Amino acid sequence: MENNILEVKNLKMHYVSKYETVKAINDISFSVKKGETFGLVGESGCGKSSVCKTLLQLLPPNAKFMGGSIKYKGKELIGLSNKELQKIRGREISMSFQELMTALNPVTKVKEQIYEQFIGLKMTKQEKYAKAVNLLKLVGIPSPEQRLEEYVHQFSGGMRQRIMIAIALAAQPSMLLADEPTTALDVTIQDQIIKLINSLKETLGMSIILVTHDLGVVSQMCDSIAVMYAGSIVETGDTLTIFSKPRHPYTEGLIRSMPKDDGSKDRLESIEGAPPNLNNLPKGCSFAERCKYATEICINQMPPLKEVGENHYSKCFHTDLLINSKGLIEL
Repeated sequence: MENNILEVKNLKMHYVSKYETVKAINDISFSVKKGETFGLVGESGCGKSSVCKTLLQLLPPNAKFMGGSIKYKGKELIGLSNKELQKIRGREISMSFQELMTALNPVTKVKEQIYEQFIGLKMTKQEKYAKAVNLLKLVGIPSPEQRLEEYVHQFSGGMRQRIMIAIALAAQPSMLLADEPTTALDVTIQDQIIKLINSLKETLGMSIILVTHDLGVVSQMCDSIAVMYAGSIVETGDTLTIFSKPRHPYTEGLIRSMPKDDGSKDRLESIEGAPPNLNNLPKGCSFAERCKYATEICINQMPPLKEVGENHYSKCFHTDLLINSKGLIEL
């Protein structure tokens, strides 16, 4: 569609070693509109971060692309040379990585780490410095001139996240991949980061792919959501629809495991069991062993991703059983 900045179709990517094949991404499709915040939601290990790294093709040597298409502004990214991809990475699509202590260099000043994003651009030393100062101001870091000369260990967790966002925005990309931007931060700082990203989205007109397992963050930031499980998208739709009318048992379980905001002291529900091993996926539905609605067909056949409402899709044989399911979060 014309208003889509990114279109991913039937994407498959596996990690292959001498001993096993880990099916990290299994035939997923989604699109992101211009100016939209799109959420990738799911438990740790479900393939969310692998999707983002595949989009930018920042993968280890044992990653094997198995098929599919990634189109950015109508241009196919699969098959581009590394030189061509360098024009996309950072400049058109940028990524804020989740591991702040490993993504940021502890022995290099913040200034130098921002300057790295200007490589290849015709900028004087004075222009680089002025741009770096403005970036720190943009993400709300006080005394930017002084802080540019400091090292990562001199910043709090929330400030490190702001630096990571500043680095990602250095080349003014059209799309930001934000991988767990609020993980390991306390609630107050999480709220600040959420407000910052939302503000930057409006100011810069960016599209955002937000990777998270925190449904509270999703409810505050995302226009639409794709719920991932075992390397596949099991439900996708707009945020309001999915939170109010989930049509996949996994999505329902995630919502019901969230604390209620009505003062209730009821015991939280949980999803029993554990996700399947990605190197030995079942032939049927990957969620069947944990699902209270599962029947024989779920164990023996893989359900298709089918439409269950307007722009609402679910990968489940028994969506009708969830038709009266109620979300627990008011948006």
